[in-house]
Amino acid sequence: MAALARWCVRNRLVTVLLWLIAFAGVSAAAAATGSAYSNDYAVPGTESNRAAQLLEKGFPSLGGDSDTVVWHTSPGSVNAADVEQAMTRALDRIADLPGVASVTSPYEGSHGGQVSRDGRTAYATITFDQQTENIGKGEAQAVVDTAKAAETGGLEVELGGGAISLTQSQGGHLAEIVGVVVAAVVLFLAFGSLAASLLPIATALIGVGTAYAGIGLLGHAMTVADFAPMLGMLIGLGVGIDYALFIVTRHRRNLKRGVPVAEAAVSAVATTGRAVVFAGATVCIALLGMLILRLGFLNGVAVAACLTVILTVAASVTLLPALLSFIGPRALSRRERRRLYEHGPEPEVPTGLAARWSAFVERHPKKLGVVALAVMAVLALPTLSLHLGTSDQGNDPKSSTTRQAYDRLAEGFGPGVNGPLTLVTHVGGAEDKLALDNLDSTLAATKGVASVSPATYNTSGDTAYLTVVPDSAPQDRQTSDLVHRLRSEVLPRAEQGTSLDLHVGGVTAGYDDFAAVIVGKLPLFVGVVIGLGCVLLLLAFRSLGIPLKAAAMNVAAVASAFGVVVAIFQWGWGSELLGLGRAGPIEPFLPVIMVSVLFGLSMDYQVFLVSRMYEEWLETGDNRRAVRVGLAETSRVINSAAVIMISVFLAFVLSGDRVIAMFGIALAAAVALDAFILRTLLVPALMHLLGGANWWLPSWLERRLPRISIEPPECRATIPGRRADEDVLVDVLVKERQQDVRDIPG
Repeated sequence: MAALARWCVRNRLVTVLLWLIAFAGVSAAAAATGSAYSNDYAVPGTESNRAAQLLEKGFPSLGGDSDTVVWHTSPGSVNAADVEQAMTRALDRIADLPGVASVTSPYEGSHGGQVSRDGRTAYATITFDQQTENIGKGEAQAVVDTAKAAETGGLEVELGGGAISLTQSQGGHLAEIVGVVVAAVVLFLAFGSLAASLLPIATALIGVGTAYAGIGLLGHAMTVADFAPMLGMLIGLGVGIDYALFIVTRHRRNLKRGVPVAEAAVSAVATTGRAVVFAGATVCIALLGMLILRLGFLNGVAVAACLTVILTVAASVTLLPALLSFIGPRALSRRERRRLYEHGPEPEVPTGLAARWSAFVERHPKKLGVVALAVMAVLALPTLSLHLGTSDQGNDPKSSTTRQAYDRLAEGFGPGVNGPLTLVTHVGGAEDKLALDNLDSTLAATKGVASVSPATYNTSGDTAYLTVVPDSAPQDRQTSDLVHRLRSEVLPRAEQGTSLDLHVGGVTAGYDDFAAVIVGKLPLFVGVVIGLGCVLLLLAFRSLGIPLKAAAMNVAAVASAFGVVVAIFQWGWGSELLGLGRAGPIEPFLPVIMVSVLFGLSMDYQVFLVSRMYEEWLETGDNRRAVRVGLAETSRVINSAAVIMISVFLAFVLSGDRVIAMFGIALAAAVALDAFILRTLLVPALMHLLGGANWWLPSWLERRLPRISIEPPECRATIPGRRADEDVLVDVLVKERQQDVRDIPG
């Protein structure tokens, strides 16, 4: 690390230019190739996936995205001559638009079922010739504009569907801008130097910007969800600014001790930079742990987020020291530079709130530990009612046309019309057709079914499908219960004596299968990720207690963060107020990504906190002093880093994307609880109570474990290039040890 940092400092202009060239080159390539994102929830081998494949093979014309135009009259009827004329003209124009394969109007043929019983709502089905990911925003916008042009004072026209959602206005880059501005303010308050506060921002933006463009290129090589770039940016800005903050803090401390600028930057990377690389590696390992789930949808998300973390870490240990050497002593505030010039190097002893809090925790570990546990337990209670499912356009903001169309359909035709089930089967002979022709009456009498369409056969007659409309909304548990009832009870009885093999597909069935696969593999995934974290901490701190406490803290943080997410998104506590739409289920992939990301982020704080305690324990053998010193020296920088990360994560609520907002709130809650409740309260309280047992390791295991050092102890770290006449630094460090007010017990 020291050699890399020294090269970057000596060749600072080359380093900066290389990063700018990389950023410009990748961005240009991404702009030239365009994006190729795909939200493919299909899980090979599931029943819904088999139904989709059979339907696509038997009915190729149904392969394109299906959207709806919904119109509502008030007062009057949709069958009024002027309304029918206006909407027929609009639908004919839509049918002639590029990318539109067909339009099914309620005014033609036997489609009278597309008019509600009260005659005030009707809908038409628009079938595109491509799936959503291959439809251009311009094509979808043309459909919206053409349909909306038919609106009059008494005629309301709304549109819904996957392609239509492409036209919904997002928050643009407002989220990123707000997050970066807040982070800059926090950094300026922490450093008092404008130059020092801007460097972590600049470093993170270059790393994240390069990764953002790289994810666009990645989408051409593998399945990458459309929210992956925003998720990568959310994670990258948070960890990137934090990593740079830790290095700049160490660099400033070196300057205050009289170390020359270049050597201070190299030393910061050689010490704290190693911890940053370790922390980044744990984040990447945790993210790549999603690969064991073997879900193509999550593989792309994992690789995309991992790419972002790698580039932000690389920027922190290469670009940042080069920039630090550019600004020179301006990394310190004017007052700090003046004090250094007038009084020379002085020991930096933690004072103020950090020191007082550390002593307070030492005096009251039991009481504070109980309070921390109570807070975490209360926040985790909503997690017991966690309902995994996928949000749909019924969760969009009230003002969006997709939400209006969804609500109008539910009001006019029942809630199940927004998520019909599709039953698909291969048809053998006459007995199969007879059974299918009688199946609709059996299904109509099934609990939870609102209506059933007759069987539709393809041109060759070897494949058929039926459409079942539930009497409950797609996200309701009753709809999931209906899917299970059809698969386990109703359809097996109907298949008896025939060669039929009916598969239940459709939106709800597909989402249920996706969630079931994830839930089934989640214990293995969590066990692997947490087990790996325990091994890494065991190697780093040579203790059994430290990794076990870290594992428990990770589980507690995830459970409590999910409690917050359930309250806001599933129970709807403030979701409409925040512009996040109506309450609904929690995305099934959120637990997986949350565990991965939170594991990495919590490892950051664990490493920076416990490594200082471990250093003090090795030097003094005094657990109380080790915990007190570690907490006093690291709590301020950990809390500053947490405030920055929380600000960045919460800013993504402004993105206008429900999934990204869910990630933002979940990660912000997890980081807040981890930093302010766990790391600065519960962890030190437990370590005070456990005493020397914190550092116990069986002698037989001690002899067999390899020795690694995450961050060399500062007093023993080598300052590259230090000359004999710079022994003042050693004197300062020794003086700091001898006159340390932290020796006063709590």
